[in-house]
Amino acid sequence: MPRYADTLLSDGERIALRTRQHWFATVVDGRVPWAIFILALALLVLRLGMNGNGPLEQGLGIVLLGLLAVSLAMLGRLYWSWWAQDYIVTNRRVLKVEGILNKRSADSSLEKINDAVLEQNLFGRIFGYGDLDILTAAETSVDRYRMLDQAPSFKKVMLDQKYLLESELVRIPGPPLRAPGTGGRPMASDEVTRALGELASLRDRGAITPEEFDAKKAELLARL
Repeated sequence: MPRYADTLLSDGERIALRTRQHWFATVVDGRVPWAIFILALALLVLRLGMNGNGPLEQGLGIVLLGLLAVSLAMLGRLYWSWWAQDYIVTNRRVLKVEGILNKRSADSSLEKINDAVLEQNLFGRIFGYGDLDILTAAETSVDRYRMLDQAPSFKKVMLDQKYLLESELVRIPGPPLRAPGTGGRPMASDEVTRALGELASLRDRGAITPEEFDAKKAELLARL
């Protein structure tokens, strides 16, 4: 059964890297339920070692069992939420999907990414996680990936895919070269067909807008 993020991929879009938060994030985010679990378990062990089985001791045991169950439920939800994460680099965008039942997805097109700032502390370098900020050309944060697993590889793959996409964009046919009194160099029909096919592929991948495609198409047809 495909994961939810796989259903969001468009035709021709392929995954270059898939990851999520590092497992250590579940320990950091789960400090409270872990503390409740450890405390309730320790007190329950002490209660079992106590003499007497009066109403007070029985009530204390029930309370401790309840706290233990609540903490386990909280930890279960936390780990389920962690497992449901998908942080993906494709050949077109960076995609972030979170949520168990109610899903939230956000993406950034590779050609709109200006830079990425990676921060790793000592433990991050040891265990391979870090915080990654993706920046636009306006130098505003698009999204923050906190305690991202494989953070250095994620940044490298993202920038590599951005370079490959920009290399394809360079091959987009430019506007006609116009000479005085002419409409520019005429093109053969097979050249126009090939150029239109490349433009259509870029439009379908989201690299150019439909408006840009129509403008380029009109320019190419004018050169027949």
